[in-house]
Amino acid sequence: MAATNEEILAGLAEIVNEETDLPVEDVQLDKSFTEDLDIDSISMMTIVVEAETKFSVTIPDDQVKNLKTVGDAVSYIAQAQA
Repeated sequence: MAATNEEILAGLAEIVNEETDLPVEDVQLDKSFTEDLDIDSISMMTIVVEAETKFSVTIPDDQVKNLKTVGDAVSYIAQAQA
């Protein structure tokens, strides 16, 4: 069963927290991974791999650059699960 957007956001927040020690409440839909959350490309790839595992989706490398905000990632994962 596909996760809701809220479940995806919560899961992503946990992954970001594990990778960066950022508080989960800082991971909001409108936050930019690079500008607001200060996530570098190496951490981003780890987050993507963890998200793929957690949500049973595939995020091709050429799509990662389009995931600029947390909301972008939530939307992508939701569509990939549909």
